Amino acid sequence: MNVCAGERKVLAILVSMVTLVLSCSMCLAEDKPADNMDILRAKIHADKKLLIAENMQLTEAEATSFWPVYENYQDELFLLQSRSIKLVNDFAEAYKNMTDEIAKKLLDEYMTIEGLRLKLRQTYLPRFRKVLSEKKVVRYYQLENKIQALLTYELAKNIPLVEVSK
Repeated sequence: MNVCAGERKVLAILVSMVTLVLSCSMCLAEDKPADNMDILRAKIHADKKLLIAENMQLTEAEATSFWPVYENYQDELFLLQSRSIKLVNDFAEAYKNMTDEIAKKLLDEYMTIEGLRLKLRQTYLPRFRKVLSEKKVVRYYQLENKIQALLTYELAKNIPLVEVSK
């Protein structure tokens, strides 16, 4: 992965912010959770947009057409990310007393989220193609994939494997 220093910095910020959101989402319940989570989400959104802007090399005309499509996509992606955070929290709550029934429910939800994520990318592909060249669409999808891979890695390294010996 050929990543410039600026991209590394923004990716590091994104990963740390998402990790913070995931780890604090339940512990913020005492002090205005909606306000705190909204601030964190806005920061993540701004950092991600900065990363995309720095790496897309958009002309003025492309930017005018691209950003509204991008914002709509991010709004829908946010709903899936919120659902993923809920899934992680549900796993954390059930981890110590995991049953086959709970495990099935969690895995089914994970598969649904992943299916919806693919469907969302497919739905937006023609929209991005209308406003960007094919090469820039590929570049955008690559950036989204790299960001998703980093976030997935961060989640995976902090979520313990289900114990099966019970």
